[in-house]
Amino acid sequence: MSLSNRIIKRSSPSEKLNPAQVHAYLVGGGIASLASAAYLIREGHVPGKNIHILEETKLVGGSMDGCGSAESGYVIRGGRMFDEEAYSCMYDLFSSIPSLSVAGTSVKDEMLAFNQKVKTKSQARLIAKGAAKLDVSTMGFDHHDRHALIHLVMSSEHALGTRTIEDLFPAHFFTTNFWFMWCTTFAFQPWHSAVEFKRYMLRFMHEFPRIDTLAGVRRSALNQYDSMIVPITAWLTQQGVQFDLGICVTDVDFSSKGDHRYATNIHYTRGEHTDTIALAKSDLVFLTIGSMTAASSLGSMTEPARFAASATPRHRSELAAGGSWALWEKLALKQPDFGHPEVFAGDVDRSKFLSFTTTLRDPTFLRLVKEFSGNEPGTGALMTFKDSNWLMSMVVPYQPHFANQPDHVQVFWSYGLFPDAVGNFVAKKMTDCTGTELLTELIGHLGFQAEQQKVLATSTCIPCMLPYITSQFMPRKAGDRPLVVPKGAANFAFIGQYAEIPEDVVFTVEYSVRAAQIAVYTLLQLEKEVTPLYRGYLDPAVIASSVAAMHR
Repeated sequence: MSLSNRIIKRSSPSEKLNPAQVHAYLVGGGIASLASAAYLIREGHVPGKNIHILEETKLVGGSMDGCGSAESGYVIRGGRMFDEEAYSCMYDLFSSIPSLSVAGTSVKDEMLAFNQKVKTKSQARLIAKGAAKLDVSTMGFDHHDRHALIHLVMSSEHALGTRTIEDLFPAHFFTTNFWFMWCTTFAFQPWHSAVEFKRYMLRFMHEFPRIDTLAGVRRSALNQYDSMIVPITAWLTQQGVQFDLGICVTDVDFSSKGDHRYATNIHYTRGEHTDTIALAKSDLVFLTIGSMTAASSLGSMTEPARFAASATPRHRSELAAGGSWALWEKLALKQPDFGHPEVFAGDVDRSKFLSFTTTLRDPTFLRLVKEFSGNEPGTGALMTFKDSNWLMSMVVPYQPHFANQPDHVQVFWSYGLFPDAVGNFVAKKMTDCTGTELLTELIGHLGFQAEQQKVLATSTCIPCMLPYITSQFMPRKAGDRPLVVPKGAANFAFIGQYAEIPEDVVFTVEYSVRAAQIAVYTLLQLEKEVTPLYRGYLDPAVIASSVAAMHR
């Protein structure tokens, strides 16, 4: 179906839309748009053929990616951990998406069954210098640390404002077992937002007592692209959803009528061609703004992953990061409540990290890791090297991790939070390291040097630079992120990681799906409540176990 214009009149802005007449345009092909499309169909009864997903690249899935082969090496820019309590929206969405692996069941049920079989209980969560496994049964707090934590969770977001984590906590806090475990589980840095840290402490308080084993972690059977994006894309395709790939949305026009605001035109380019979609008042627009994986780049065994660092902070997102950031920058100039993208995209040195995916064609390395950690693949979650100058962590997932992965091939993922530091075993900044050098550094921390030559000869390690990966954690104040449905918005919504959802936490699939739910239910005026937030911090049992854990 073409992107032809339709003119459908509505007698008043408050009139409820006829689902059969709704045409929806979803800017971006990530999980927020895919979820929005699913809810438009499932809850809003909008015909799938009336839904257009406009994606700049040639592939949907956004940050939930996974690709490669045994020969060239596999790549995942990042992995995702879930839990059954806090991910209520995500599980709601995937409860109605059919599994492509297990006939007659949903993706949700497939995930729950997998996690009944493969349970997480890390036996090597923190590793010190000399490949020494640390006892992490205690948090390591002193009374100043506990007081600061209590002060944080009791403070209002308004009072915290743009303060950082390091503004609120003593230096000792950043040496505790807790900090090393929590910051590497969620990718927090000391200079990140105290508000976001508070939200995480409340939203995942039930995980606090088991952060040493990560026993609450749930995983998908394969990487999230194969396990989640492929099934939901297949289902949406079956419903007739139009995937318009290779389209870069460059601008959106708005008009006002009384207290109501409307999106009126979508401007886009496809290659060298520029065009406009004129919107009727019955049309809906869902705008994904910003991207945590924008401007990412890959290296190889012989080349580091590079990124353009020459752009000035004010314009770096426009020059280096492509459509999603550039679009938000344009929109933010139009209305005062459309947010401030420069707050999040203005300092890549504080929002970047470097990850790498290693494909093993010999069992030696994985055998050594199992012997060292005591964990079978998929049961250990993160192993963090506490004394690594890069603060490096690694994850060995359940094998296979890719749908096309041969039995004799294994895959694991690693990342470092301090990519500008010089390594302990390789005298180079992490950002300057090839795949060979990254794997050499990891082998050094594990103490596997005797097998280093064999491992390097039979492995493919692909670095990935991610300049904006933790940009959503940057210090911000109220109004820096637009509401999912801004006041008076009659036919448009903001979705994804940079729209504001009170109390919920960014850098999660749950956040994107919740934004989609809010957007669809609000714009279609559905008489249905958004899936409630799990508030374990109000449960006396959760509070009691967390207080006890603070004093371990």
